[in-house]
Amino acid sequence: MPDPATTPAETALITGASSGIGEALARRLAYEGFALVLVARRQARLDELAAGLRSEHGVRVDAIAADLSAPGAAEALAATLARKRRRIDLLINNAGVLEHGQFIDTPTARHRELVALNIGALMEMLSAFVPAMVSRGRGRVLNVASTAAFQPVPGLATYAATKAFVLSLTESLAEELRGSGVTATALCPGITATSMLETAAARNPRLARLPQALVGDADAVAAEAVRACLAGDVVCVPGWINRATTMAVGATPRALMRRIAGVLGRATL
Repeated sequence: MPDPATTPAETALITGASSGIGEALARRLAYEGFALVLVARRQARLDELAAGLRSEHGVRVDAIAADLSAPGAAEALAATLARKRRRIDLLINNAGVLEHGQFIDTPTARHRELVALNIGALMEMLSAFVPAMVSRGRGRVLNVASTAAFQPVPGLATYAATKAFVLSLTESLAEELRGSGVTATALCPGITATSMLETAAARNPRLARLPQALVGDADAVAAEAVRACLAGDVVCVPGWINRATTMAVGATPRALMRRIAGVLGRATL
């Protein structure tokens, strides 16, 4: 087993790393030999995950608790890593939150929380870390969006809108960075078996009755995401069902797609 203190390795920073797709990405990248910086709100869970990854894969892992929705959190994190001399080669913006229900029944403060974390924190992380990558002429970004980014999703209106923002921003960023040595990839998973889905299903039993064929595996999503990111793909939609669905959405007139989404969305409310 290599000594993480002496073995040079690229470093990946993963937000929302304590569970779900973020945890699966951490495990996959550790397997690939990346050093890691894990960021989430729960220090105890991060420490537990970091210890396991160090033991299993022999890579360096730093665990840093942070609320990235707080103003200035991304800049503070970048400053902390600069003091530790931790250069970030791969930035994964995975932290996010979901709220299921009618827009008018959701408190304004909750809408703001979704926008602050899913959009605001992601933009601040990009601003804090991507310029240094461009200066070095090397780096990768993986922004976690969703298949919800491709169409309106009644019942997930604000969440879907934030993910549409992430997809659009990533595609624009990929073109701006073309030729710089830095790539940007948008990961657009479908419904995935994570704690986020469990929480939503606990609030709405109808979600718990989703066909298992429609629910993806976090480890499989992570493996495909890492492959796409390292290859420099701009958009990654894991799973053939999800890819077929997004292709069908693109070929469907928007007005018709909106009506179909309305029927399906209302059925879950």
